[in-house]
Amino acid sequence: MKTKTMIAAMAAMLVAVQGTMAGNITAKGSDTLVILAQKWAEVYNAKNPDVKIQVTGGGSGTGFAALQTKQTDLANASRQIKPKEVAACVKAFGKRPTEYKVCVDGLSVYVNEKNPVKELDLEQLEGIFTGRIANWKEVGGNDAPIVLVSRENSSGTYEFFKEHVLKGKDFAARAQTMPGTAAVLQSVAKEQNAIGYGGAGYGAGAKHLKVKKDAGSPAVDPTEENVVSGKYPIWRYLYIYLNPALDKGEIATYLNWIRSDEGQKVVKDVGYFPLPKHLRE
Repeated sequence: MKTKTMIAAMAAMLVAVQGTMAGNITAKGSDTLVILAQKWAEVYNAKNPDVKIQVTGGGSGTGFAALQTKQTDLANASRQIKPKEVAACVKAFGKRPTEYKVCVDGLSVYVNEKNPVKELDLEQLEGIFTGRIANWKEVGGNDAPIVLVSRENSSGTYEFFKEHVLKGKDFAARAQTMPGTAAVLQSVAKEQNAIGYGGAGYGAGAKHLKVKKDAGSPAVDPTEENVVSGKYPIWRYLYIYLNPALDKGEIATYLNWIRSDEGQKVVKDVGYFPLPKHLRE
């Protein structure tokens, strides 16, 4: 009888432990989103101390890979999921992942604060990052070689920039690749002739350029008004993806909070831009 009683007690303890673990949420992926995701977790946990949210970066591609292998609940992404990633998720858990837009980002182009260049158009940016334009004097700057700072190819920001600015062309082979936007900014801040790119939530130590759609268009700052209205030419949504089977209980409550006025206030506090009201439903 003692043995049966002990087994029953251990089973009860296991249920209790599983119950406490049920409040754990994991989020992995985009380095662009990692600071915002950590802040969301911090603010939410302060009001819901029983819910522990673990946030890690690694890039959008890393987040999607973790989603496919069920190693994360939420995949943070700075780009939309690719068809092959959807197929891998369907193979893993039988359904297409649910996509949530969670905020808006103006992808900024950064140069050193000492760089006299203040604006560039999309064609010039394409030429610079593909290597066709190699000296700052070609775009109105000093007579100095342009030092390219980019993201690694697992980054959604890298892929977005390549698709929308480089029009699918490859980055110049001499581009230095960095593991996150913070590292890009640090490099640009240290190197007077450097240029890099990253999310609007970053920027300390460097200055952003105004960007023009073409040579005849006005130069536009990546402000909230310009980004949300589409006037700024390099903008995007940031996303969270998950297995639809997990979109319930505490995870669903958390995702709803992220898209609420309170969660979107955190977006603005970090330096990104809130979703328009009609996209929060």
